[in-house]
Amino acid sequence: MEIFPIIHTNFWDALIAIPAIIVLIEIFKVFFPYFRSWEPTIAIVLGFLLSICMVHGDSLWTGVIMGVFYGVAAVGAYSSFINAVRTYRNKDSNRRFH
Repeated sequence: MEIFPIIHTNFWDALIAIPAIIVLIEIFKVFFPYFRSWEPTIAIVLGFLLSICMVHGDSLWTGVIMGVFYGVAAVGAYSSFINAVRTYRNKDSNRRFH
């Protein structure tokens, strides 16, 4: 057994796992609108489940580490997208004297 797991990232990591978590969080928000403050925690739990059960099932530590990365990346990507949309929508209202 290795002390530190060797983690190989692949196509799944960037283009399927993170958008899948974002979609699952959006579905969760439809059915449970009162738990908005739990969205980051739920994203990390979903990252754990996807990583441990589907992608990195051979190594628990690799699944845990990549699960955290999946969840945090999904939350960050979603937050970045929402902030960009809000900034674009408020672009004209921020011009006062032009």
